[in-house]
Amino acid sequence: MISSFTASSTITEKTSDQDVALDNPWIVLVWNDPINLMSYVTFVFQKLFGYSLEKATELMLDVHEKGRAVVSAGTREKAELDVFRLHEHGLWATMQRDGNEGS
Repeated sequence: MISSFTASSTITEKTSDQDVALDNPWIVLVWNDPINLMSYVTFVFQKLFGYSLEKATELMLDVHEKGRAVVSAGTREKAELDVFRLHEHGLWATMQRDGNEGS
């Protein structure tokens, strides 16, 4: 004889500061290097992120003059992909949590 039963359970979600922090966007930074030409960096920003020539040039100048620029922001997965793609194009890129929330 086969018996069946119905199980019901309640799943409760706990929210902690750490959980909320996981939802915060990540930023991708491109760092200055002595290898890549400024025109190439501008080209890569246009190609990978669809920036206009003006926006890509502005970001490239930040990299060149300030040593770095934030080129994208989003989920951790998106940031990881963006860093990977920048590395494929020979640029030095890192990612970190955006520290500007609430600013």
